Amino acid sequence: MAKLILTQEVTGLGSAGDVVDVKNGYARNYLLPRGFATTWSKGGEKQVESIKAARETRAVKSLEEAQALAAQLQASPVKLEVTAGEGGRLFGAVKAADVADAVEAAGLGSIDKRVVTLPTAIKATGRFQAHARLQEDVLAVIDLDVVAAKAAKK
Repeated sequence: MAKLILTQEVTGLGSAGDVVDVKNGYARNYLLPRGFATTWSKGGEKQVESIKAARETRAVKSLEEAQALAAQLQASPVKLEVTAGEGGRLFGAVKAADVADAVEAAGLGSIDKRVVTLPTAIKATGRFQAHARLQEDVLAVIDLDVVAAKAAKK
């Protein structure tokens, strides 16, 4: 087991500043290369305190912003244009990055693709929902209107 200090929020694991024990492969292959964590050391205790202090100062201000953004996202559906063939079947699937780009294009603000989750795979046109965890306590449900930008030619 590897003992790490999280530098960013990792879904299902913890928030920035948390000290976690994970399997060696998960730490070596995922968390450390992507910059989500650093190795824990005795000198790392100071780093933990500074990360937690910075997180607390941002939390109060960003909580209000996150709640306002969540209200905006839930107020109106987001139109997502995709390339589709006959019958509304997509070429591929809608990804979290596509949803984040569509939200920004709609003028509702910018969200990171890493906070967007899709409950079901979107492989056809229609109305769907996506979830965006803007903060630990703020979850926004985004209504997606998936429409065909252009039909494929045979």
